[in-house]
Amino acid sequence: MFSFVLLDTRDNSFVVARDAIGITSLYIGWGLDGSIWVSSELKGLKDDCENFEYFPPGHLYSSKSGGLRRWYNPLWFSEAVPSSPYDPIAVRSAFEMAVIKRLMTDVPFGVLLSGGLDSSLVASITARHLAGTRAAKQWGSQLHSFCVGIEGSSDLKAAREVADYLGTIHHESTFTVQDGIDTIEDVIYHIETFDGTTIRASTPMFLMAWRIKAMGVKMVISGEGSDEVFGGYLYFHKAPNKEEFHRETCRKIKALHQYDCLRANKATSAWGLEVRVPFLDKEFIDVAMAIDPQWKMIKPEEGRIEKWILRKAFDDEERPYLPKHILYRQREQFSDGVGYSWIDGLKAHAANMVSDKMMQNAAHIFPHNTPSSKEAYYYRMIFDKYFPQNSASVTVPEGASVACSTAKAVEWDASWSSNLDPSGRAVLGVHQADAVDNGNKT
Repeated sequence: MFSFVLLDTRDNSFVVARDAIGITSLYIGWGLDGSIWVSSELKGLKDDCENFEYFPPGHLYSSKSGGLRRWYNPLWFSEAVPSSPYDPIAVRSAFEMAVIKRLMTDVPFGVLLSGGLDSSLVASITARHLAGTRAAKQWGSQLHSFCVGIEGSSDLKAAREVADYLGTIHHESTFTVQDGIDTIEDVIYHIETFDGTTIRASTPMFLMAWRIKAMGVKMVISGEGSDEVFGGYLYFHKAPNKEEFHRETCRKIKALHQYDCLRANKATSAWGLEVRVPFLDKEFIDVAMAIDPQWKMIKPEEGRIEKWILRKAFDDEERPYLPKHILYRQREQFSDGVGYSWIDGLKAHAANMVSDKMMQNAAHIFPHNTPSSKEAYYYRMIFDKYFPQNSASVTVPEGASVACSTAKAVEWDASWSSNLDPSGRAVLGVHQADAVDNGNKT
């Protein structure tokens, strides 16, 4: 994970590069005087550049050649369908190595733990391999874990159970819907997007990161990227065939830098906290994306739920990584799992802030990436207050989406076009109906 500028003072030439997936943020801009600017935030460019855009992941820019060149060219990038058989030991080994690699640190650290599969596996492997590391000698061999949610939310309960099982020193951060609403403007200023999915999830993460940093912790390991690599989002239940399933995972990984990576990086960096994401380790992605996607397909009639091949890889009877019911818990999107009342409260607040008349004129006010809901309009108003340039709005992705899908995947189910919502609850008939938040069934 890196973004850097390398300057050769002998001739003032320079090279700019960004990591393979876009875990770190980077933008490039051009001034009227011919100058070239780079910054990890839009805020560093908006006042000095006539035009700017995101610096594409896996690329480098050379002042000598004057153009961008892709340096990251994995086999999966072409979206050709792979055919390697599923080897659970290979998947387990590759992911354990990805986590162990990220334990190299000389600062106080912990893990983000929502109680879902991905963060629980990260926590389990970290706890298992922490002893004997340099970090353990400096900061102690008992792992610290952190969770955020509205009081009574499913994430808080599940995370507490996993923390008890693993024996971590567990820290819970709770917030109210009003706390989140009061923070929205700061969140949009720091994460620099008006994408609804990202803002919904960034707000609790932003609040949690502030509290983590206040405890003196400087680095956390997190579970982002698994759903893109393994097709873990609930809408993947409707993938028509393995070819389309695989192509959608490729599209999702390529877009991560505009969504979950942007959220994880900026919501934490705003407070000086570093986040590491082992699921986006290049070697691990190579292993996971080489598997015949037939193995990733969701087949309830065969007992194969989403991310079945990852769950199976860590289903160890002799030395369990996690309790069975956690290992096979249905996925919750982060913004859902922290408490469904958070999403509903956001929508209600936006409805009070945005009038019907404002929505009628939305296409005239925002001709590019026009908001289609009052919630989207509300976010866009705040974004444009801080980033009014057209170049800024173009850095934000557009297109129809259901439960975090790409626009292409919306075509998988005709009913989705009339239910375009980023929440996992939008995938009717797939999301488990027994998810309860504060006594309200979903």
